[in-house]
Amino acid sequence: MSAPQPDNTGRIARFGVFELDLEAGELRRNGIKLHLQQQPFQVLAILLERAGMVVAREELRQKLWKEDTFVDFDHSLNTAVNKLREVLGDSASSPQYVETLARRGYRFIAPIRKATWGGSDSTQARAAIPNSLEDLRATEERLSGPAVSSEGAALHPELEVPIPPRGLTRGLFAVVQIMYLAFYISALFRLHAVQGIADWFLPGWSATVTVAATMVTAGAGIPLRCFLISAAGFDYRRLGEKFLHMFPLILALDLLWAVAPFLLMQKIGMGAAFAATAALLYVAFAERTLIRLAYTKAGAL
Repeated sequence: MSAPQPDNTGRIARFGVFELDLEAGELRRNGIKLHLQQQPFQVLAILLERAGMVVAREELRQKLWKEDTFVDFDHSLNTAVNKLREVLGDSASSPQYVETLARRGYRFIAPIRKATWGGSDSTQARAAIPNSLEDLRATEERLSGPAVSSEGAALHPELEVPIPPRGLTRGLFAVVQIMYLAFYISALFRLHAVQGIADWFLPGWSATVTVAATMVTAGAGIPLRCFLISAAGFDYRRLGEKFLHMFPLILALDLLWAVAPFLLMQKIGMGAAFAATAALLYVAFAERTLIRLAYTKAGAL
């Protein structure tokens, strides 16, 4: 005889602007169904069932994969949690919903509202179980949460704009770094052309200084951009903090290279060079905004 199946009728949990419906197997945001794969959905269901409690990674493995299943568990679980965070607009560095406890597991930290979970009604689920005064203060800060826009989207605590998916902001930041890296490499490979252009509209000593500045800044910029690309790609948790310390140097470097289009004025014309410079001046500050959107604990940059 098979074991009796649990009654999932009415198993709905609401948190923030989201609603998890176990019966329908759906995650909805403001009533709109979101695409969430099976394993991230199961992870969310398990964490919600144990809201405020630490769910060990081993426990998740036992519930998500059978004993005879051969899988890279660590990679698969990390992928499932990352996909879940992408859908929720959450982040590991400053979590609103899913908190990572190093070498222990995960914990759902947001309050659950108006939920019927496993047949029992509750108006407010406990959001976290603090183990110390420090944990209590941290929990209170998390539960205060960011503001919410009229459309129901969570707002950035400093920029007052809806928080976009972190994958998007990190990707755009990496694209900007790749653009500057291409500038540096192209300039060094065509240094003789830079010398010729500088000689065309600058006095002798000024042309020499321009070429020397190109070599020095490009040489320093290549490893800097490689670091920023790899840090964004691997989601280095302290990238926001590091960028804060490096921003004056990065800004000076970006402003210097913003005038680079004027070296091509002979080919593209004064108007195009001016427009390109104006765009590059904006990009220098856009990098800072992208970092603030992706790493909300970076502080005011």
